[in-house]
Amino acid sequence: MLAKKLVTAQKRGETRALCLGLGMVACSMMMYFFIGITIVPFYTKSVWTTETMCKVLKANIKDEALCPNREGSEDEDIFPYPCLQVWVNLTASGQEVMLYQTEDTLEKNPKCSYVPDKVENAKEVKARIEIIASNFKKYQTFPCYYDPGGTQTNVILSRLYPPKGLLFTFLWPTLMFTGGCLIIVLVKISQYFSVLSAWQ
Repeated sequence: MLAKKLVTAQKRGETRALCLGLGMVACSMMMYFFIGITIVPFYTKSVWTTETMCKVLKANIKDEALCPNREGSEDEDIFPYPCLQVWVNLTASGQEVMLYQTEDTLEKNPKCSYVPDKVENAKEVKARIEIIASNFKKYQTFPCYYDPGGTQTNVILSRLYPPKGLLFTFLWPTLMFTGGCLIIVLVKISQYFSVLSAWQ
């Protein structure tokens, strides 16, 4: 009687462990799919892939600009901010080009090098942009990214999804997938030895 209870408990434990492993594999596949349709297209679409050194030529704050209205946004989402324009000398080609913070900055407003997030306090936005402008004047030379194919003549300060960041994004679903497969394999091995011992 006790042996039957132990066998039943063992089967229940194996079933739960097998369900856990399959669930982890399924979740990891869903994460792979989500990353593949959201982050990977932005990474592959970016043409600023080569790193070089940029030297600041001028960093000026122009008149206030309006944050362009995005699709689906309301008028209240449009807010004015000082337009910072940073021009740099590209070491790779020696050209004078405009610097943008990220790829997204160019899409938001191609006239400004930095587009702040919406905040209620306009003074904070102005102070932040002034600090950024002073940092560019202080640190004259820094790494930046340019388009080696020549499609885009401007440069960006940092990529939204660099190669290391993309690899780190794939790390968690990979660990979950590996753990799920390991659990399934261990359950199958346990079942195999149980059948083998029962047969003997």
